[in-house]
Amino acid sequence: MSTSTRERLVVIGGDAAGMSAASQARRLRTPEELEIVAFERGDFTSYSACGIPYWVGGDVGERDDLIARTPEEHRARAIDLRMRTEVTEIDVTRGRVRTRAAHSTSGAETWTSYDKLVIATGARPVRPDLPGIDAPGVHGVQTLGDGQALLDTLARTEGRHAVVVGAGYIGVEMAEALLNRGYEVTVVNRGSEPMATLDPDMGRLVHRAMTAMGITMVNDAAVTEVLTGPDGRVRAVATKDAEYPADVVVLGMGVRPETALAEAAGLPLGDHGGLLTDLAMRVRGHENIWSGGDCVEVLDLVSGRERHIALGTHANKHGQVIGANVGGGYATFPGVVGTAVSKVCALEIARTGLREKDARRAGLKFETVTIESTSRAGYYPNAAPMTVKMLAEHRTGRLLGVQIVGREGAAKRVDIAAVALTAAMTVEQMTALDLGYAPPFSPVWDPVLVAARKATTAIRRASL
Repeated sequence: MSTSTRERLVVIGGDAAGMSAASQARRLRTPEELEIVAFERGDFTSYSACGIPYWVGGDVGERDDLIARTPEEHRARAIDLRMRTEVTEIDVTRGRVRTRAAHSTSGAETWTSYDKLVIATGARPVRPDLPGIDAPGVHGVQTLGDGQALLDTLARTEGRHAVVVGAGYIGVEMAEALLNRGYEVTVVNRGSEPMATLDPDMGRLVHRAMTAMGITMVNDAAVTEVLTGPDGRVRAVATKDAEYPADVVVLGMGVRPETALAEAAGLPLGDHGGLLTDLAMRVRGHENIWSGGDCVEVLDLVSGRERHIALGTHANKHGQVIGANVGGGYATFPGVVGTAVSKVCALEIARTGLREKDARRAGLKFETVTIESTSRAGYYPNAAPMTVKMLAEHRTGRLLGVQIVGREGAAKRVDIAAVALTAAMTVEQMTALDLGYAPPFSPVWDPVLVAARKATTAIRRASL
């Protein structure tokens, strides 16, 4: 433990959860009461990883536009932020962490004691162990450094063929970014349809839209090898049945919790590999250790099970809760309903709550309905089509999940369902929601409420 009369908080990770926790703790406790030391192994802090595809695609002009707070700004708030310094070990018994500076030529490591510890190590991209996966021209996209490396490759690449491996959020967003850069884009996807966070029937709508945009979709295909040319650079991506030419490859296969340090320290992990915490974001069984962000598992309020969901919205909330508790206040993070939105070109994609397979896994019986509507009154100019799918629990009518695919005005409608899920509303209760209406914004019956009405009818019929 620290020998100083004041307490020392050590934070591992300098992005959303870690620095939100440090900043909130600093608001509540003075430097004389609480020393804060934060370690970040990378070159940037407090940035929006979610914005990287839009920077790569040219929608965001400069890298620094994605940085919310620089290391210098954190230090000005009496947070001792040490960049390019990696934590290599957590010694829970003696209350200390071991670090190694990236610029050190001696390889020397240093121990730093703590009274309170925050683990915010984030997530790591899935990078399969395949031949050629580390060839020049193959890129993961997780950090600002990754984004800069990809842009540098695009700037010096003469060919115009790009392959995106994976069709989740990052995959479809990077497909759009590369399309905007003038590349011929092929997406190779292990699943039957893109966006496995949706049910396959809704993913099929995304597939059709991406194909119409000029993106080549290859589903039910696993990459077996990245092929290289005489210069060692990537030239193609191979599956069992075909080869797809590639001057650049972007990996968008999802992420896993970065919990190697925590596991080595004997801290509790869940089924998905994320740290387990209580409602105060304290690591279970450890009074003075907290964790938040992409390295933890969170409670799904709909299914009642733990999930791993890597989203900046959660990470920032976790940090606020941790900082409040470390700083002597009180806050909790009750859980999530799994809300996420994305887009590929003009197509908007949204989901919240459970998919059909999630509901089955949780042992729930349910009814599903799907409706077609428009974003505005049908007679109003530029009314765009929208498909809404809704799941409701059999007999009770409790809302279980909503998925929306459509054009402008589709994605953020999922927030209606997110609130309804959090409040444990039934679909019948949803039909009475007093939502805003005017022809430029919605039909008289909003598409989400149309789906709720249809789900209510389905529940009643199933109960007869």
